[in-house]
Amino acid sequence: MRHVLLATALMSASIVAPARAADVSLALDEVRTLTFNTPVATVYVGNPTIADITMIDSRHAFVQGKGYGRTNIVALNPDGKQVFGTRVNVTGADSAGTVTLNRGAQRVTYNCTGARCEPAPVPGDGKDAEAAQGQITNHQNAARQAASGRGG
Repeated sequence: MRHVLLATALMSASIVAPARAADVSLALDEVRTLTFNTPVATVYVGNPTIADITMIDSRHAFVQGKGYGRTNIVALNPDGKQVFGTRVNVTGADSAGTVTLNRGAQRVTYNCTGARCEPAPVPGDGKDAEAAQGQITNHQNAARQAASGRGG
């Protein structure tokens, strides 16, 4: 009888316990796909300034590194029970092709391909990076306007 109760308790615990996925590690501005074993209805990110999540469907989502650090993601089924949990670690970009230039206290980051390097601002870069980021934003806005037919 004792073995039957123990087996029943263990089976109940495995049904209730949420799936603990392996940690997700990704670089800043990188995207990975998450797959859930069961359909989920709600997903929470502990710190949305570090990572963001976009649902594709009830079993798949994209997770994006938005800032350096560590946070977690939990997913709930339609009944509100946690069925998934993982930690997310966001680190610096892959160093292949990335050049960091330090001028005194100022830092500027570049992405280099072949013989050409372009500014690739990351958090912590100096004022030159802010100017480059402004130019990148203006370029992206102009492209969006042109794509929507409002360019001028």
